[in-house]
Amino acid sequence: MRIGIPKESSREEKRIALAPAGVDSLIRNGHTVYVQSGAGEGSHFADEEFSMVGAQIVYTKEEAFGRAEMVVKVAPLSDEEAEMLQEGQILFSSLHFAVGKKNIIETLLTKNITAIGYELIEKDNRLPVLHSMSEIAGQLAIQISERYLETSARGGRGILLGGITGVAPAAVVIIGAGVVGTTAARAALGRGAQVIVIDKDLDRLRKVDSLFKKKVTTVMANPYTVSRGVKFADVLIGAVLIRGEKAPHIVSEEMVKTMKKGAVIIDVSIDQGGCIETSRITTISDPVYITHDVIHYCVPNMPALVARTASYGLNNAALDYILSVADNGLTNALQGDAGLSAGVCTYRGYCSNEAVAHIFNLEYRKLRVFSTN
Repeated sequence: MRIGIPKESSREEKRIALAPAGVDSLIRNGHTVYVQSGAGEGSHFADEEFSMVGAQIVYTKEEAFGRAEMVVKVAPLSDEEAEMLQEGQILFSSLHFAVGKKNIIETLLTKNITAIGYELIEKDNRLPVLHSMSEIAGQLAIQISERYLETSARGGRGILLGGITGVAPAAVVIIGAGVVGTTAARAALGRGAQVIVIDKDLDRLRKVDSLFKKKVTTVMANPYTVSRGVKFADVLIGAVLIRGEKAPHIVSEEMVKTMKKGAVIIDVSIDQGGCIETSRITTISDPVYITHDVIHYCVPNMPALVARTASYGLNNAALDYILSVADNGLTNALQGDAGLSAGVCTYRGYCSNEAVAHIFNLEYRKLRVFSTN
């Protein structure tokens, strides 16, 4: 199969979909890989590293798209990239259609693109590709919050996350006990912060209790406990995920108004719309704004801050799925892996994700893949 890896459109998206090791695996299996020149620069992978393992370097995005049967990306499609897709191609990428543009999904339907979203692929009731990016985002949430708690940082509270002898540590309140929330809790606890995790799933809270041996406070989520937690927080981390759907606003603007002056919000759910009412998308170059005296950090592609680690993580998590489609063909790969099939959002001109179809008022058809043998 011919596989294209374009350079990401956004200047602030430094990740690449596959590291040289992943490209090497594809080429060893007999596939042809086209890598756009400069696609790995942000992750410190030179063109020569890809050409040394057998990739063909192409010099325009149009060529990376145009030569491929399968396009492998990191970030959701831009309008320009959607237009570059060719009839019947396979796309592996983050999709985030729940907060995307209708015209992009309509283009995919018109061109009969099979679009597979990293954030939708399932395995054993987990999201294995998203998992690696969530681990990174959870750690970064604490690293970033420390920076903005400093006195010099846009009016931060001027407190040390872990405190010192005789001075209390910061209170880190995490809404959501999934991968992001658990990873953030581990990072915050390791720095000596007081950590509170709020979730509506009692089983998840039990796992947090067990994992951290009751060093983290767990709280059952309801409007009363959330509002109390928000008011208490020096750092509030939004880590809510509903698979394939827009994140609900768990924290209202009225709750944000009760927060301490200079407190920090890190809304990791922003790539799905945000779970805090006052959140709006920001960028790596202009990451924060202040609303109601509270610092908001709402960057949807946080892992791009550590692009090399993130690119390796994405490569490790996604490569087996990409190899499966390349080695076995799309039909056989989907028939043999229900979790991969769960990642398919558009297929042969129809929307195969019910949540997305509902959001955009599109016809929904359950994915049915028939053998061509």
